[in-house]
Amino acid sequence: MSIALFIYILYTGVRIYSGVLIIYALLSWFPGAYDSMFGRLISRISEPYLSLFDRLNLNIGMIGFNVMIAIIVLNLAASGLGRILESIMY
Repeated sequence: MSIALFIYILYTGVRIYSGVLIIYALLSWFPGAYDSMFGRLISRISEPYLSLFDRLNLNIGMIGFNVMIAIIVLNLAASGLGRILESIMY
């Protein structure tokens, strides 16, 4: 497997996981959404990563910014890893 393919898979995975995190955040707008089968699946996928940001207390009033910060950190980490791998490749 070439490094370029690995980088493509990495970026695609990050885009998909970012979408899952956005869906997780949007489910909070609907009462009982986390109790549905779809909500439980999204929660099971999202909460292990989001729990890393719980102790940062990223709430302002009733609005939590954990998901937004988690997406930013995820994309920055993937971008950094992608750049390192690209520098190794060339």
